[in-house]
Order: sequence, then C-alpha cells, then structure tokens
Amino acid sequence: MPKQKNHSALDNLSADNGELIFGGKRLSQLSQRAELQPFYAYDRSKITARIKHIRHHLPKDILLHYAVKANPMPAVVQHLSGLVDGFDVASSGELRIALDTTMASQDISFAGPGKTENELRTAVASQIVINIESPTELETVLKLAEETGEQPRVALRINPDFELKTSGMKMSGGPKQFGVDAEQAPRLLQRMDETDVEFMGLHIFCGSQNLRVESIYEAQKKTIDLAFQLSQATSCPLKTLNIGGGFGIPYFLGDAALDLATVGENLEELMIGARQRLQGATIVIELGRYITGEAGIYVCRVVDRKTSRGQVYLVTDGGLNHHLAASGNFGQIIRKNYPVLIGNRVGQLPTETVNIVGPLCTPLDLIANKMDFPRAEIGDYVVILQSGAYGFSASPTGFLGHPPPFEMLV
Repeated sequence: MPKQKNHSALDNLSADNGELIFGGKRLSQLSQRAELQPFYAYDRSKITARIKHIRHHLPKDILLHYAVKANPMPAVVQHLSGLVDGFDVASSGELRIALDTTMASQDISFAGPGKTENELRTAVASQIVINIESPTELETVLKLAEETGEQPRVALRINPDFELKTSGMKMSGGPKQFGVDAEQAPRLLQRMDETDVEFMGLHIFCGSQNLRVESIYEAQKKTIDLAFQLSQATSCPLKTLNIGGGFGIPYFLGDAALDLATVGENLEELMIGARQRLQGATIVIELGRYITGEAGIYVCRVVDRKTSRGQVYLVTDGGLNHHLAASGNFGQIIRKNYPVLIGNRVGQLPTETVNIVGPLCTPLDLIANKMDFPRAEIGDYVVILQSGAYGFSASPTGFLGHPPPFEMLV
C-alpha cells in the first residue's frame, strides 16, 4: 500500500461520507450547478476571511489593493470591491470588470507594458491611475490629455536594480519589459514636472509567489529606500507608493505557509521611517494570489481508467486546457504536483500510485504524476486545490477545441 503524504492544503478539509464539502455544498451539488462539466469554484467566505487575516497583521495605515489578473471572474471582483481599498488591472478587459463594481475610479490603477492607445484613452477618460511604463507611454497619455481636455492621473512604474529573492517569478532587476529602469526614472519624473498631469507616485513591484519572510523584508526595505531616493528628483510629493506584494501560498509538498504575522511586524518597523522620509505618502500593498489562491478548487471527472506497461492512468475530461498551472506549464522549471485528491473518496487511505491526465493529445497534459490515491473509478471527481488564482484565465481554453470550464462563486 502506498504511504500517505500530507500536504498543508489537505488540512482542515470538510467531507460527508467521503464527499468533499466546499463552500457549504457537496461536490455533487456543485457539479450539478456546473451542468456536469469541469468547473472552478471559489469560496467567498474564504476570500473574506483572508482579507480579515491580512488586515489584522499588516500596519493599519497600509492600503490593500487586489491584483485583478490573479482571478478576474466578475463575481469575485465584485465581492472584493467591498473588502479591499483598490484594484490594479493589466488590460482594458480587466478595467471594464473593475469599473463595473462599486470601486471608485480613483482607486483603480492600470499597469502593464504595451498598453494600446485605445486602452490609454479609456484609462484617461475613466480617471483611473495609469502606471507609466515607458517614455513613449507618457507622451501618448499627454497627447490624449490634450485631445480630450482631461487631466491624467499617473504614477511611474519602476524597474529597480534589485529583485525579490527566491520568488517564483522575478519581475525586476536586470533588463525587463516592466516599468522604467531606476536610473532612467529621474529624467521621466522631471518630464512629468513640466506637464499638467496629476502625479500620484511610484509603483515598484519585484516578484511573486514568495514564502520567505526575510526576502520580502529585504525587498520592501530596498523599495522604500529607492522611493525616497527617486522622490528627490521631482518637485511633486509622492501621494502613493505601491510596493507590490509577492506573498506566496503553499502549492507543493514541503511548502510552509507564509508567516504573515512576522511580515507585518517587519513592515511596521519599516513604516516608522517611511512615514517620515516619504512625507505622508500612502503605502499600498498589492496582492492577488495571496487573496484568492487558496479559496478556489478545480474539479473534473474520471472518464477512463487504463494501464500502460505497469502504470495506471486516470483520464479526465479536463486538463491543461483548463488548468495550465497544475500541469506545470505555467512557469515551473521542474514540474511538481499540485495538491490533488479524489473528491468523493476523502479520508480513504491510498491504495495505488497513478498518473492523472487530461483529454488532450499531448504528453504535457498531466495533472498528477505518480501520486498515491485511493482507487478511483470512472465517474469519480478529481479535485485540484489551491486553484483560486491563475487558473481558468491563465489557461489555453481554446486548445484542441474542448469546451471551457464553468466558474462559480459559492
């Protein structure tokens, strides 16, 4: 009999007679709601609880923004509009979703390289904050302002000369498509001084998916130091400083949950100096994955069971086309298994080692590689935990023409 391996995401699961309970509903009930097709479900109570957890541990004068790219489902964004202080979007599609909520437009910011002129025109007209990522982008915004008579609200996104160490995805340090290199920023800040834009401040984001307290502290300290240095290059005071987030969640065996209490204590220490040096600028933490990641599941069904040269394969009706990250094809260097379970056999001991694959004609369509489970049969539910961020919207749902998954907020 295979040995049972514990994953932190498997703790505190609720089940009834072996069937997973999620968001107060049995898996079979959720499947009926999804018309028996593969689906994502997000638990609104878990999202709300995570926001309370964050606010409890972070300094009270920190503003909390949600990065919509983590999970742009309109119902999720609408739910969060009453819980967070702002939204950060990365496309006009996300901007439309954010503008449809109760969030005030001045509390929405738009980041990302390659904003089109039409996107910038919409952003200027909507009076959101535009995070400028290049000199060309600034000049386009100024041209649009002259055409429309609007005063743009802008911040400058900085590519610092340091990175968030041990992060899953590094987005700063060295040459990057994101933002303006720190050494080039003073020239652009001076250009802003010559215009009629409303200068809001700086956006300095270093990386994502970090579970190490000391790395987050080092990046936050360097970010605040850099912001103070750059503030000397402009006559306009910083109104806001977005220091990004980078807070990770445990995906794989051996991952430990981020010690948010210590992160908050360290940030409070940094805020003592920041409040003085930055002359009252509001500090913003921008989180996405950390808010929704652990509040979501992906569910598909076993449609075939087969053995190939001694290895058991469970074939499901959904795979990397629905959940690219779980297949390992969304940034993993060495593929690791997400926390996966047989959703109607919760609590049963594992009896076999199997591979779980999707329906696509590619060997990349692998959901679980040689994992131990109780014996599963055709019709059983396969559940991938930690699926509330970078799931549906980050997957190639059109690949090979299979139907997309259903989404629900419960």
